[in-house]
Amino acid sequence: ILQPPKLMKAAQVKHYGDIDEMVSVEDSVIVPSLEDELIIKEKISPAFKSIIKKDRETHMIIKTLAVSLAPGDNRVLSGRTRYLQGPPSLPYVPGGDCCGVVVDPGNSTYFHKGDVVAARFTVAPRRAMAEYASVSSSVCEKVDTKKITPEEAAALASASPAVVLSERIRPNERVLILGAGGGVGSHLCQLARMKGASYICGLSREPQRLLDAPLSCDDAIDYTQENIYESKKYQQEPFDTIIDLACGGWPQLVENRRHKLPSIVKPASQGGRYITITSDTPYFDASSFFHIIGIFLLKPLRRYILSRLFTRKSLPTFTSVMDCLPETRDVMTKTMNLANEGKLQAVIDGPYPMDT
Repeated sequence: ILQPPKLMKAAQVKHYGDIDEMVSVEDSVIVPSLEDELIIKEKISPAFKSIIKKDRETHMIIKTLAVSLAPGDNRVLSGRTRYLQGPPSLPYVPGGDCCGVVVDPGNSTYFHKGDVVAARFTVAPRRAMAEYASVSSSVCEKVDTKKITPEEAAALASASPAVVLSERIRPNERVLILGAGGGVGSHLCQLARMKGASYICGLSREPQRLLDAPLSCDDAIDYTQENIYESKKYQQEPFDTIIDLACGGWPQLVENRRHKLPSIVKPASQGGRYITITSDTPYFDASSFFHIIGIFLLKPLRRYILSRLFTRKSLPTFTSVMDCLPETRDVMTKTMNLANEGKLQAVIDGPYPMDT
């Protein structure tokens, strides 16, 4: 394991389009090396010498044990976010959050050959669905394999934004989590309780899963069968905070306000909050600089200002958390420590073989 071969088995994306047509598993893909990674970056961005220098100091090679896939992987595969997250060239290896054994630690003094680590992606979810992968040591943490399996470690890396979001939950709050059945949501439900939320309701296509341990929500709603924004129960007992992991919650609140319908969340004047890490739609168009600025800066900034100055009596404050994936190890360290202490349990679908 600690002496990589020259060729490996890896998933390959050769073009954008239908996933069944563009993704294949090949047996003769070149194993990544640290120097290859830097040469590619120098060709693409010769001006970013500081970034390239940082990569030389932080990247390392691992023997992959497990990979966790998330909605971000689908967005990259679609090609709609290619300007923001697109690969430098085709074909490329998809997947970003993973667990593996260090075979080349590069210049790291914290990691050593043989360490089992969990790693999450930085700029884009790429390079993980292969027998060997290049990862950034700045967003890795060691895994205690006596307490956490490789599959669980990869899932925890993928769900690490939940740890950042949970810091915003206040004691005794009534919290609604949109997208509670997803990777981040499944772990945020657990952390919300730990942070002192008095009542947790989650939306998912599988509501029973949210009621069962370890998520243990107080209520769960199948959003394909019921529109929570029309719930009499929650119009009469509104939430303090909505955390949107699924897209589209804010436009629905605005639409209800326009029709003068009772809201399921308290207004800003009563401490109501709406927090999101998503855009309004799951497959947004980020194919140009101007699209990206509009989606991630101008629209959130406008909502942030309006919700605090002009709609305080009818809408909650709007907050878009774009810094939930800082390029530092502390979030991964907190995530793994919570799992080691039994306070956070990994929730996974699968596992499946790479060629499924």
